[in-house]
Amino acid sequence: MNDDDAQLLSQVRSLREKGSGPKQIARALGLKPARASALVRQVAHEQQSTATPTERPVVGCWINAGWSTDLDLSAAPDWARADDEGAGNPEAAGFAQVLIARQERASRVTLCGFLVDVYCLGVKDTVGPQVMGGGSLDVYVRGYYRAFDQPPLRIGLEQAQSIVHGGVAYARTLGFEPAPDFAQAAVHLGEPGPTAPRIGFGRQGKPFYVNGPRDDAQKIVRTLERTCGAGNYHYVLGTGPL
Repeated sequence: MNDDDAQLLSQVRSLREKGSGPKQIARALGLKPARASALVRQVAHEQQSTATPTERPVVGCWINAGWSTDLDLSAAPDWARADDEGAGNPEAAGFAQVLIARQERASRVTLCGFLVDVYCLGVKDTVGPQVMGGGSLDVYVRGYYRAFDQPPLRIGLEQAQSIVHGGVAYARTLGFEPAPDFAQAAVHLGEPGPTAPRIGFGRQGKPFYVNGPRDDAQKIVRTLERTCGAGNYHYVLGTGPL
């Protein structure tokens, strides 16, 4: 890149920061519209390439209906009201399936998913980061929530961060660490700010464990006995996949 090109790009960056569009930039710099549009795209690509994952724009965040059943959301009444339709859904109770999509490039998005046991174990599984074309996003979201009877709810980034990181923090007090790939996916999620509403995890305030098909259930119950003490937690064990 020669000095003239570098100066031109600098001018485009400055005008974009002030909110100018390609047509306005073309007029201001005496460029053909096609040339101005190409420079705007180049500047956008540079900015996205150098941005950290949490600096990239959020395209959307989703969660399954029924995730908040029996949680203490007194500090976040808006979140509770948004999940009213899923209240009492036994299939969703105790689990929050969170999905976040961020803009990767103009036509690409990065997806990360988190399966959160909000009653006990915290983040049990993660998906991604996975990059795909923006046109495939709606199909992916429907597939990600296909196990639920109701469509997913749209939520804000702060709520997604609070559920995931709050679930991890709660599980750690009980002696459980998140899924091995959690840190890799969490980079794209970011952490909630200090003023984010606090969620009361556990079923009606107490740890409640329901075993999954790949859990070491006996080890988990022994851990709860050690960290919580007899009578301070509940569990249900099944013989098959739950």
